[in-house]
Amino acid sequence: MLRIASVNVNGIRAAHRRGFGDWLTSRACDVVALQEVRAPLDKLPVDAFGEYHVSYEPGQLAGRNGVAVLTRRPPAAVRTWDADVLVRAPGEDHLHTEPAPDRVPLARGLSRHAHEGRYVEVDLAEAPITVASLYLPKGGLPAHLQKPGRMREAPDGGARYERKMRFMAAFARQLSRTRRAAAAAGREFLLMGDLNVAHTWQDVARWRSSQRAEGFLPEEREWIGSLLSPRTLVDVVRAVHPDAEGPYSWWSWLGQSYARDAGWRIDYHLATPGLARTAVSAQVDREHRGIRLSDHAPVVVDYDVGS
Repeated sequence: MLRIASVNVNGIRAAHRRGFGDWLTSRACDVVALQEVRAPLDKLPVDAFGEYHVSYEPGQLAGRNGVAVLTRRPPAAVRTWDADVLVRAPGEDHLHTEPAPDRVPLARGLSRHAHEGRYVEVDLAEAPITVASLYLPKGGLPAHLQKPGRMREAPDGGARYERKMRFMAAFARQLSRTRRAAAAAGREFLLMGDLNVAHTWQDVARWRSSQRAEGFLPEEREWIGSLLSPRTLVDVVRAVHPDAEGPYSWWSWLGQSYARDAGWRIDYHLATPGLARTAVSAQVDREHRGIRLSDHAPVVVDYDVGS
């Protein structure tokens, strides 16, 4: 059995103050994908990643992004998008390594994001699986939906929306290449992370009023749907909970959204069909010992594969 989790920590230092280290120890996951670690190497908390081997791509944007994959055993290989990665065993000093030589060439449009700390993948040593952690841009509204005075952020003429759409188009091309490369090597593939898109009405508590909100626009939802099929990638949590509303993984800090469970499901496990079929449970850890670790909650799936 492999227990695999994904969590946007919204800053590893803040998450540790809320009990992330205790959650990491007590949840006993074999693999953990992290997003928005948001810490340069010299600012990481002591024992930031517990007793795990860490593959961390911090990116070059100060105080933003940063993705990691934590594993019980040293990874067989580590890859990212043309950026250095921190690869460290428990108790080791910081060590940088270049990406693996078999890195898949970047799809058109991704090079501008290669050093933003948005993607890292590892080959597990204990099972023939490639595991990836992705932090997809939040984006914004297209220009025609931007209404001054009704937005938390200043109108930008649709710039953030256009950037996200370009990223998604490029990443879809890259994902196809990466999935096929894993299959050619005899490995299943698992993409985890904060995709900043909810797919269907089941994934947003207030879906009717959210249809003109970033993250639930028709074109964003169509993009998620284009990644999924019985032959390519399966939304594992939805497969385990086909009729559920949610389970949600993100709630605003504002108002009563969390208390009322008015959340969004934007954190995913997308697995190749062979791996997806082994999922025996999928849970969202809304809180740990009564405390929220982040505005996101860990999404934990147990896969019935050898470890």
